[in-house]
Amino acid sequence: MAGVADFRTAQFAVDRVDSCGKHIGRGAYWRLYAIENLFRVLVHSVLSNQLGPDWWDTAVSPSVRSEAQRSRNSYSARPWHSQPGSHDIYFTTLSQLTEIIRVNSHQFEPVVSDIHQWIVKLEQIRLPRNVIGHMNFPTLTDRRRIEVLYADCRVLMAHLEQRGFALTIP
Repeated sequence: MAGVADFRTAQFAVDRVDSCGKHIGRGAYWRLYAIENLFRVLVHSVLSNQLGPDWWDTAVSPSVRSEAQRSRNSYSARPWHSQPGSHDIYFTTLSQLTEIIRVNSHQFEPVVSDIHQWIVKLEQIRLPRNVIGHMNFPTLTDRRRIEVLYADCRVLMAHLEQRGFALTIP
């Protein structure tokens, strides 16, 4: 599928749009899904370990908690739709998740000593993630950046598990 080009660069054809969607879904989208959810698990695991089960109320800024609550309320008002998850962390965006990590970096450092480098890596995919999340076609550079970060995330999680750090799903 390396030959799939952004459908907007050629004459319109429904099949080109389909090909782009399938290409992005098979390549970048699922990796972004994994990255965001692996970091949700990491944030929950580290902050639960360091601060206890009520970490959300103490470690997350009032503005992020408020935005997450608004999102939760929006879903609750439409119960026929799927819910993002049961914990408030599932109602956060990637930039909010990164902000939670940044503000609490001192809590992460004993577990992930290079947490500031991870913050930078997450920030580097924020815009490409938005391009894909809004159903657009990322550049080859952005797709590769996502692939590398995904591979790095797998290594990080394996390293934590090998060290005996318990990763728990929120």
